[in-house]
Amino acid sequence: MTHVHDDASRRAVHASSGNRRGAAHPHQEGPTDLRLVPPALAAWATAALALDASPAWVTGVAFAALVAGLVLLPARRRGRVGGGGRAPSRPPTHPEAPPTPAHPSRASWPRASLAALLLSIAAAAASAGLHGADLRRGPVPELAQQYASATAEVEVGSDPRLTRPRISGDHAAPVSVLIEAEVRRVEQTDGTVVETRAPVLLIVDPGSSAGGPEHSLWLGLLPSARLRVTARLAPSLTSGDRVAAVLRVRNQPVPEVVGKPSGAQRFAGRLRAGLREATDGLPADARALLPGLVVGDTARITPELDEAFKETDLAHTLAVSGSNLTILLALLIGPPGLAQRVERRGLAPRLGISLRATALLGGVLTLGFVVVCRPDPSVLRAAACGAVALLALATGRRRSLIPALATAVLLLVLYDPWLARSYGFLLSVLATGALLTLAPRWCETLRRHRVPPRLAEAVAAAAAAQALCAPVVAVLSARVSLVAVPCNLLAELAVAPATVLGFAALATAPVLMPVAKVLAWGASWPAGWIADVARTGAALPGEGVDWPGSWTGALLLAVAVAVLVLVGRRLLRHPWLCGVCGLLLLLVVVEPAPLTRVITGWPPPDWRFAMCDVGQGDATVLAAGKGTGVVVDAGPDPKLVDACLRTLGITRIPLVVLTHFHADHVAGLPGVLRGRSVGAIETTSFEEPADQAEFVRRAAAERHIPITRAVAGEQRRAGPLSWQVLWPPPEPAPDQDGPNDASVTLLVRTAGLRLLLLGDLEPPAQQELLRSPAAPLLGGVDVLKVAHHGSAYQDPDLIRRVAPRLALISCGEDNPYGHPAPGTVAALRSMGAVVLRTDLDGALAVGGEGAGLRVTRD
Repeated sequence: MTHVHDDASRRAVHASSGNRRGAAHPHQEGPTDLRLVPPALAAWATAALALDASPAWVTGVAFAALVAGLVLLPARRRGRVGGGGRAPSRPPTHPEAPPTPAHPSRASWPRASLAALLLSIAAAAASAGLHGADLRRGPVPELAQQYASATAEVEVGSDPRLTRPRISGDHAAPVSVLIEAEVRRVEQTDGTVVETRAPVLLIVDPGSSAGGPEHSLWLGLLPSARLRVTARLAPSLTSGDRVAAVLRVRNQPVPEVVGKPSGAQRFAGRLRAGLREATDGLPADARALLPGLVVGDTARITPELDEAFKETDLAHTLAVSGSNLTILLALLIGPPGLAQRVERRGLAPRLGISLRATALLGGVLTLGFVVVCRPDPSVLRAAACGAVALLALATGRRRSLIPALATAVLLLVLYDPWLARSYGFLLSVLATGALLTLAPRWCETLRRHRVPPRLAEAVAAAAAAQALCAPVVAVLSARVSLVAVPCNLLAELAVAPATVLGFAALATAPVLMPVAKVLAWGASWPAGWIADVARTGAALPGEGVDWPGSWTGALLLAVAVAVLVLVGRRLLRHPWLCGVCGLLLLLVVVEPAPLTRVITGWPPPDWRFAMCDVGQGDATVLAAGKGTGVVVDAGPDPKLVDACLRTLGITRIPLVVLTHFHADHVAGLPGVLRGRSVGAIETTSFEEPADQAEFVRRAAAERHIPITRAVAGEQRRAGPLSWQVLWPPPEPAPDQDGPNDASVTLLVRTAGLRLLLLGDLEPPAQQELLRSPAAPLLGGVDVLKVAHHGSAYQDPDLIRRVAPRLALISCGEDNPYGHPAPGTVAALRSMGAVVLRTDLDGALAVGGEGAGLRVTRD
């Protein structure tokens, strides 16, 4: 009985502190106040335009808007006293009716709104002009135009991050460390020191760090630390960037720290490092994903997992969006559904904390959230919205959340005009606006059609956010996801528990690491669920469609979405039509193999050998039974080879043969291994380039796949498929002209067909092959996988000896190497071979038996 009384009294204390300021019910606040929306949008547009405009233009706009705004400001109307000095009486109101808010006169309201609009434009132009001047002020821009070298003192402004591996031809571009920073001091060549402030981007060669680039000491730097670097300056390659220069730092494996980071950043760094330590023993996905979900630390996210999140439009979960702060504030002040009420159900009323103390605690929590998660655009937007809402809570004046969002946008753009050009900030504002405007209406519509309330709320929120954000996402990715809404719905089930447990682990790690590890283990289950949702959605054959990646394409998509919404509202009146449309969409996304084969004819039912279209690279598949295939090379892109294998229906791979370690043959290996059972990986013994050989070893070790070495004379079989390794010879190997001449060469027999796969063998190795014990086996070949993408470097004697009926060339469209060489194609055709190439013919599948050889194009 005492417990009930205490609980009721605590709620009474919490409510009483705000009851003096009006009724609690949100419907008594009147219509939504949109007066701040035009000034916010005007400030946003002005800032975006003024950042790189001329100083004269910016000054003129700011001055003209300021003067016009001051002129239009309405004078304060003083009430006239008449009739005995008494103010005019107001008509009586019903005792239970809410007080009628005082409104400005009809004449002064438009005038005040226009004045606010003009003053916002003036302020945004002035702020953007000052920030844009940082790119032109001081010696840094001049040194960048001269591509000069200089010694500078810089202040770190962001967490260092590694660039994603990029494939350039047959090599992977070196991985670099990227750091956003600000130059504070520059030493001139004559020894003079110039103080300045210029935003720059540091591109650091991590050097030969023990354990690879991911263990570089540069990655341990914290924001606000000061460094001394010697670098070559260059202009930014992209106009409109927040960068006065690019500083390329080489031959400096250890950063020279001349100033320690601030106390707040050191504390935040300890928290983030503690969370990483607490997640060290978790499964790979949870270990990588949990720090990203909690504090936006994506250092462990693999390119393959990152791509899956982007394809399913779940990348916002790794950007520390406002939902993270919303979850934390909901624990304190109650669920979002009660945001406009005094009575709340969070921890604060249960602990007897007053409204104003609750607002103070929320402000401290918001500030700590920004420091720990770093001031990214979405974090700043969430923090600003939260601050406005907390101010309303503290004063008892509960405002609509639309003005709160408009206020947040206005203040943030004035504080940091570069946010006006941030896609992340734009997406964050659009998603929040969708949740505040479209989602409630759509939820009500779904509930009227007998959809359960919680499901209606979740579907409406996901669909509304996707509808407004999809055009912008299409500009960034040139693609529209068809699985974004269901994937977001499924992931949302796990975001809250993963976030709460993750923040609990973050807070306890510095003092009680065992407890933090237990909490992290609990958070690993929902984090793993989110990763599985992303991977499953990205693995669906029809998960997305290509779309023009331009603002014209965005406009077309916006029109298409509007039409779809209008049609959808009518379809809701006919449940059976909704079911038919849902079934059709499901078939488009899943693309069942039997149905796809009937419609497209790909892949042919009796295919024996397939050459995937993976651009400038090699990836081929040998059929070894239903759903089973031997993969020879993986191409340069995991996404492309994964899509090819899914189309072919390959789920089991007894062996992956990597002919050599050039990136255009091995970089796609994660796509081959994704979601498939792989027995072993076989490679050449010549492990060059070393970084790609290490990449293959690491990928195999993560999945516990054994690696073997191919050697001439080896023979294997898998189902109806058999093959023999013809090259390279056993040790000691002859002098090899680089990795190409160490390529694994296979002679394959299947269904009465003989196939010769030459990898990237160059003429020296081709001539050695003709003199090897395998030479008698080279004649009478039905299908030849032409060496080195059909380059001009072919031995004519080998072509004459092989004399294939069908020659297949894997190469990329408009590649810079001129592959295939016209002379090579002509030589093959002169031998009577039919020549097909992936850059013109797409993916190719060989079927039939013996004389019935045939090839099908995708």
